[in-house]
Amino acid sequence: MVQASKEWQWQLCSQRNRLLVDLGEDLSLCTPFRQRQLTQDIVHSPNFSLNEAGYYQNVFAYLCKFAVWSEAQCCQIALNATAAKFYLLPVQAKSWFFHPYHGGEACTEAIISLHSKTQMGEFFIVEYCEESSLCINLTANFKLDEHLELEQFQAIKVLNDRIHPLVIADKIIKSA
Repeated sequence: MVQASKEWQWQLCSQRNRLLVDLGEDLSLCTPFRQRQLTQDIVHSPNFSLNEAGYYQNVFAYLCKFAVWSEAQCCQIALNATAAKFYLLPVQAKSWFFHPYHGGEACTEAIISLHSKTQMGEFFIVEYCEESSLCINLTANFKLDEHLELEQFQAIKVLNDRIHPLVIADKIIKSA
C-alpha cells in the first residue's frame, strides 16, 4: 500500500505550468492542473496536510478494493483527486458535452461513467453536491466532442443527471 507521507509536498512547476507532487526520493507526479486553475492556498501550504493525507488514503483504499488498477495507478488517481479536491478553483458545470442518464439504477459508487457524443468514459467523483459533481477523467484521451479532448485526470464538473453507473459486471469486479 502506498501510504501518504509527511515528506510529500505540493510544488508549482513554472517550466511545465503544472502542479506537481514531490513524493521524495527523486520521485514526483505531474498533475494536469495549470497554475491559473489553482487556489493561492497551494503557495502558502506546500506540505501535505492531515486532511489531504486522510482524503488520499480513503480514495486509495477505495480504489484498491476493485480488481482493475495496480497500486501505482490507484496512487496516481488518488493524488490527482486530492489535488483537485483541495486546490482546484471552483469550475462551472460543462454538462452539455454529456448525454443525460435516464435509467432507474441509482449510482452508488464514486467510479462512474459519462457519455459524450463520441464515446463513453470512466470518471471518479471527487466531490458530490446536490446539483452537480466534480469528477476527474480516468480515460486516456477522452473526446468531449469532435474537436475537444479531456486529458487523463483532468477535472470537469457535471450536473448529476449526466452521471451513469458503470456496468459493474463488465468492468469492475470487487474483491472479497
